[in-house]
Amino acid sequence: MSIVVVGTVAFDTVETPFGKGENVLGGSATYFSTSASFFADVSLVAVVGEDFPEEHVAFLQNRAIDTSGLQRIPGKTFHWSGRYGYDLNEAQTLDTQLNVLMDFKPELPESYRDAEYLFLANIDPDLQMEVLQQVRKPKLVACDTMNFWISSKPEALKKVLQNVDIVIINEGEARQFTGEANLVKAARQIIALGCKRLVVKRGEYGVLMFTAETVFAAPAFPMEEVFDPTGAGDTFAGGFMGYLANTGDLSEEGLRQAIIFGSVMASFNVEDFSLNRMKRLEFKEIQSRFSSFKALTSFRDVSV
Repeated sequence: MSIVVVGTVAFDTVETPFGKGENVLGGSATYFSTSASFFADVSLVAVVGEDFPEEHVAFLQNRAIDTSGLQRIPGKTFHWSGRYGYDLNEAQTLDTQLNVLMDFKPELPESYRDAEYLFLANIDPDLQMEVLQQVRKPKLVACDTMNFWISSKPEALKKVLQNVDIVIINEGEARQFTGEANLVKAARQIIALGCKRLVVKRGEYGVLMFTAETVFAAPAFPMEEVFDPTGAGDTFAGGFMGYLANTGDLSEEGLRQAIIFGSVMASFNVEDFSLNRMKRLEFKEIQSRFSSFKALTSFRDVSV
């Protein structure tokens, strides 16, 4: 099954305690589509400037990602700069240059509008709603957001959350959006808006998935080497949605399985800067780490 992702394709300049990457390939749609492409067909909608190298487009196309929706317009490509300390769970933003993103009007090619799976990556919630109005009968719609939109466009974001099936955000954003310190209570408030599920990314502490009745927790895979966590959340979302699109299994068990595959993909992404690790990743490595993940969380019942 195919997935359409609408988000950003960007340049990142990232500094961590372990090195620095300057003007490297980044963006929410880039990380998502690369990860999801290991499981399903992906079509990408984003905008870049005249300075965006063809080699980056070729990389996406070599992953069999449909770039018909990648717009190239006059100007410079979106550029984000950030720094991580030894606490790699959150970046300090140093600079954000929106550039051509300021003029981005997502227009889905006709061939994208019947997609069964849609992911609205981190962009203006007004644009997310415009995209929702362009798809016909999606089987599953999920979205992401960030603290900037929570503070600047809360009502527009609320409207998006009321019209999607799954919301994928980090725990700080869940607390910020609801004003609720307790994460469980915050999750209940978001689900009450109308979405069916909330997936909360917690960095090195794993993932929580909430419905109105259930909670599922999965740890993060323990890593000896973490070089760059940039894009880990989008890589997680790509693995999560990619697995669902591959299997079509939207049961509780299928969604829990997808959480683990998303976590596996994120664990690879953090092993190098930008998408360098994803570029050399092979599917057999994904299978092997999934097995290791299963062993990590496996235990038997005990009679007391």
